[in-house]
Amino acid sequence: MKDTSGALYRSLTVAAVFLLSGFATAADKLPAYQADLSQTSVSGLSSGAFMAAQFQTAFSASLVGAGVVAGGPFYCSGSAYPMPPSVTVATTACMNPSLSVYGPPDPALLLQLAKAFELTGAIDKLDHLKNQKVYIFSGLADTTVTTAVVDQTAAFYQLAGVPAQSIKYIQNVDAGHAIITNNAKDVVCAHTQAPYINDCSFIQSQDILKHIYGDLQPAVAQLSGKIVKFDQSEFIKSGYTSMSNDAYLYVPKACEAESCKVHVAFHGCEQGATKIGNQFYGTTGYNELADANKIIVLYPQAQASSGWFFTPFNPKGCWDFWGYSDPTNPFAPNFYSKTAPQMLAVKAMIDRLGQGKN
Repeated sequence: MKDTSGALYRSLTVAAVFLLSGFATAADKLPAYQADLSQTSVSGLSSGAFMAAQFQTAFSASLVGAGVVAGGPFYCSGSAYPMPPSVTVATTACMNPSLSVYGPPDPALLLQLAKAFELTGAIDKLDHLKNQKVYIFSGLADTTVTTAVVDQTAAFYQLAGVPAQSIKYIQNVDAGHAIITNNAKDVVCAHTQAPYINDCSFIQSQDILKHIYGDLQPAVAQLSGKIVKFDQSEFIKSGYTSMSNDAYLYVPKACEAESCKVHVAFHGCEQGATKIGNQFYGTTGYNELADANKIIVLYPQAQASSGWFFTPFNPKGCWDFWGYSDPTNPFAPNFYSKTAPQMLAVKAMIDRLGQGKN
């Protein structure tokens, strides 16, 4: 009989090395940290900004503030009412109204529609917005989501009763379509190009957190905590979410033992980890300020759909602010409410963070 023990040993060794290398290792389950969910906030760029405004309005009873960087108001793609929300409205009226027959979004109409959603319980009571902080940003060189749109975001919050002192609207920086950093290795400030992280000599993520939470300790130079990769698919209850299997979390060392705040950072189109690796969740400055101030940062992940003719229709890995995650209901897509597929998934992740440790 031929001795195959050596070959078997080599095969098992190769398999072990392959597994240990991480290529075949599934992400872990999202841990519970007993976080203080009464101090939860959100922010985002571009489609992530639309998502942040959408999430803040839908779950206003659960949040304390939002950062909206180059994004439009809640339910923007429904601003051609009584027509249904659509990708056409999302990519014209909600980005560059000069390309749209509808003009810019109408914040008064959108607030009226939001009040109708409130009556059905699809979103929380809008009065909760009055107690929140809002940071809004539009770059002077941004031709992707123009200031004409972002102005309506500010107007929506004003009409909803958010006090003027609670709104910080910056529109005097010659920035392209990007989240802003103070890193010379990033894209030149006024340009609009991948990965949409621009050096404009200040750290925008930290400005957002400071506006929402008030006085904070200075950002750390050396992180104490860790990036946690976790299994996001556990929270996905629909085949149309266009969300990645994995997502990320930054956990300061102190939050291993203490109850911490939670901030959710939504990346923009073409900014998910499947596209740009750790550049959004690791280099945009959130973690350094969060580390010094006991804030857990959640980085949920969207990804591109498989092609232009596939469902869901999301070729650039954007968050849903027009209805691709509900393709079976084109005349009244559910993307904006508390029960919408992406919204439900992200809220479930937040709730997990607030649970007691096992």
